[in-house]
Amino acid sequence: MRILIQRVSEAKVLVEKQVVAHINNGLLILVGFGNEDDANKLPLATKKVLELRIFGDEKNKMNLSVKDTNGSLLLVPQFTLYADCRRGRRPDFTAAAPPVLAENLFNMFTASMKETGIEVQTGVFGAYMEVSLVNDGPVTIFMEF
Repeated sequence: MRILIQRVSEAKVLVEKQVVAHINNGLLILVGFGNEDDANKLPLATKKVLELRIFGDEKNKMNLSVKDTNGSLLLVPQFTLYADCRRGRRPDFTAAAPPVLAENLFNMFTASMKETGIEVQTGVFGAYMEVSLVNDGPVTIFMEF
């Protein structure tokens, strides 16, 4: 499981020119799953994302989490996080989970985030999405589970 987190002041997802998700202050989270991933990774990933202290406190030191700031989450499925570009010029995605597995894990990850009470928006699995954001900082964090 690979996650790319971007601290944002705004982010949105469009599908067929229609806004399907929008958040203001919070985290845009691109989520990809690999062939070997299963639901056992989700609790740790959920806890880590929600408790990651990457928001500024009153002294602008990164001491606060998205929970502490009452921020929102925008989760976007992103199989291309598993691109292997070591050979040739075309990325190889064979390490990415098959669509059925990835969609199931993405839905379970989304549900685990929603259970915490934080506002969660999502992109549309398998759709061609236009993702736009205003990166806050910029702060971008990559995690692998």
